[in-house]
Amino acid sequence: MEVNKKLYESYIKEITPVHSRLANMGRAFLCGGLVCLLGQAVTDGLTAAGLDQEGAAAWNQLFLIGVAILLTGLGLFSRIAKFAGAGVLVPITGFANSMAAPMIENKVEGMVFGVGVKAFTICGPVILYGIFSTWALGILSYALGMWNISW
Repeated sequence: MEVNKKLYESYIKEITPVHSRLANMGRAFLCGGLVCLLGQAVTDGLTAAGLDQEGAAAWNQLFLIGVAILLTGLGLFSRIAKFAGAGVLVPITGFANSMAAPMIENKVEGMVFGVGVKAFTICGPVILYGIFSTWALGILSYALGMWNISW
């Protein structure tokens, strides 16, 4: 039995990939910086075209979400994320990918029973949590305001 355990441990050690934490952090930092640079370039371009800062920021978010969904649909986002790690997963691009990928995977089930059902399965809890947390914080803010406590 001891031989099998040692053999198994050596097998696991052999097939387990070795990652450099420093290299992963460096790639995430650089790729996340590129995402931010792209977003800032879009915002600057829109403000130069005459849009106010708030409107440019909103269009920038839509642009980044659209690019992430397009890359997800083309099957490129997972390759980029494997290389970049948290650099592309932490910004809004990662959220867009996490919403779009399951819907695209279930497209074979059809637009209604595949994409539509998966959209509500994924987005439903997000919307519910958003509404509930907004409600709870509103009640808390109202209660604290009654005692003249500002936060």
